[in-house]
Amino acid sequence: MFPGSPPELDPNEWWGAKDLRGKLDTSIRPFKIKFTDEMIKDLKSRLSNHRKPAPGLEGAAFTYGFNSGRLSWWTRYWSEQYPFLEREQFLNSLPQYVTNIQGLDIHFIRVKPKVSKGVTVVPLLLMHGWPGSVREFYEAIPLLTTQTEGYDFVFEVIVPSLPGYGFSEGAVRPGLGTAQIGVIMRNLMNRLGHKKFYIQGGDWGAIIADAMATLFQGEILGMHSNMLMVENTCSTLKRLVGEFIPSLIVDSHLADRMYPLTKYISYLLEEFGVALSDSPAGMLAYILEKFSSWTRMEHRLKEDGGLTFRFTANQLIDNLMMYWTSNSITTSMRLYAENMSSKNRALDIGRYYSAVPAWALQAKNELFYQPPHMIRSKYSNLLGVTVLDDGGHFIAFEMPKVFVEDVFKAVKAFRQFHKTKTEL
Repeated sequence: MFPGSPPELDPNEWWGAKDLRGKLDTSIRPFKIKFTDEMIKDLKSRLSNHRKPAPGLEGAAFTYGFNSGRLSWWTRYWSEQYPFLEREQFLNSLPQYVTNIQGLDIHFIRVKPKVSKGVTVVPLLLMHGWPGSVREFYEAIPLLTTQTEGYDFVFEVIVPSLPGYGFSEGAVRPGLGTAQIGVIMRNLMNRLGHKKFYIQGGDWGAIIADAMATLFQGEILGMHSNMLMVENTCSTLKRLVGEFIPSLIVDSHLADRMYPLTKYISYLLEEFGVALSDSPAGMLAYILEKFSSWTRMEHRLKEDGGLTFRFTANQLIDNLMMYWTSNSITTSMRLYAENMSSKNRALDIGRYYSAVPAWALQAKNELFYQPPHMIRSKYSNLLGVTVLDDGGHFIAFEMPKVFVEDVFKAVKAFRQFHKTKTEL
């Protein structure tokens, strides 16, 4: 199942313009998000003049996608009530930078804590997914960088926009999948002076974290994931057996998180079957539908999609602005095609063993679930699994305190793991 050592990817593979190769600027430059008057004027015009959507079906709520009857409320709010200047200032309240890695300008947040004597600062790389952004972590970052009772360490937090997302440049040629992004993330951390560090990810960030914990096992001190999935022969066979006899694979009270498989396969086909419009109204409808159903699947039965159940309108539109202001919706979605390409599928990162200590945070309404014995088929050093009776796909954004508490708990276990190994 584990065929020797993982593949070695080119650490200098170039993803930018060819004429810039050999002229790499390795400086780290301050960055500010800017909502220009021209952009705001154009955005408001598009929101005010979007084509009226076809009426929704009676009683369908969000079960056929975003409820078209609610679209006008959101477009009006974005255009007339969203406080652009105030939100721009908020988004710039955390220090941000840009540096060029392998030909691409990579945008990232970096927050260093102030600590008292005897407290260790450890580096933590946080990675978002689609259709999220660095905005998911704004509420969690102050908690991660503040000394917490019961812990003798605190985090220096680095939160990059993935290549092609937000204010990070997208590749100019095909091939940039999650494994290659893992190389870029590792090179970013090395650029910032961190040769060994902890990683955390959800959605695409979880898949990138898995790649990093496979490719760079001597550098990753621990991996915390809120969507830890193992894809290898063992996990696939177990999943299929569980379709017929769930009790052999998963505890009865958790079985509905995995089975029936038809329920989840049909749901995912439904999710990926819709094309995006190039209008802000279309983008809003597509992305906010994910923040509805991926937070609670039953929110699809609500007329308003339950969007403000845990999020405010400003929080959700902040995330939309990360895509609209940077014009990155197209480049962000290319990651789906890149990761499914024959070249990147052939890497088959899932079949390689990893000795990196790992920790899984499993929200009740996460899109995917695997029991610990399936995860251990790859991660023998799975040190902990936190099973929540609440929460969804965007757990750091939805429940930042719960998320942060679990990250601290995991990293404490990782540090003890390495200490014990050293003592032995």
